[in-house]
Amino acid sequence: MKFEPTTLTKAQLDAALEQVVHHPHGNVHKGKLILSPAVFESPDRETNLLVSRFAYMDCTGSIQLGPWCNISARCRIYTHDHMHAGRQPLLEVEERYGVIWQDKVIGRDVWIHDNARVLYQVTHIPDGVVVAAGAVLTRNPGPYEIWGGVPARKIGVRGTADPAQEMARAAAQRFRLPAAAPRG
Repeated sequence: MKFEPTTLTKAQLDAALEQVVHHPHGNVHKGKLILSPAVFESPDRETNLLVSRFAYMDCTGSIQLGPWCNISARCRIYTHDHMHAGRQPLLEVEERYGVIWQDKVIGRDVWIHDNARVLYQVTHIPDGVVVAAGAVLTRNPGPYEIWGGVPARKIGVRGTADPAQEMARAAAQRFRLPAAAPRG
């Protein structure tokens, strides 16, 4: 069985980024999305990146994105936060002081699963990190760690893969509906 590349063409990536990159506090600071040059250096494809057009990247601060990443649908990556101290109305505090922001680095081969949140406090997601679906990441993980939960915590580590085990897993029998099950 032959599989199609899951990465985007340059035109698809440009179209996705047009929808994904936002500047919600451009009056305070307007950051950039910076793609690593390595995103465009795979000989068999135009890019080695997958960014869902349904993701959200807050570029109040800048975000640097490495190659071979998968930024899934409905995930949200924030570079700003609001000030929550004191008893003054929070909207009044924002009108007076704005928001706080900082830049963020997302390394190589990072997968931020569907509906995950990466909050302002996170400044560096190193190579190989997986953020599980629905997780809320509030601190920097270590390389090749798997984080999940709310708030997210380390739930595993990506190890080395044995190609024979991977092939067996891909070929394994899956649960199937009984043949008599109604079809919609």
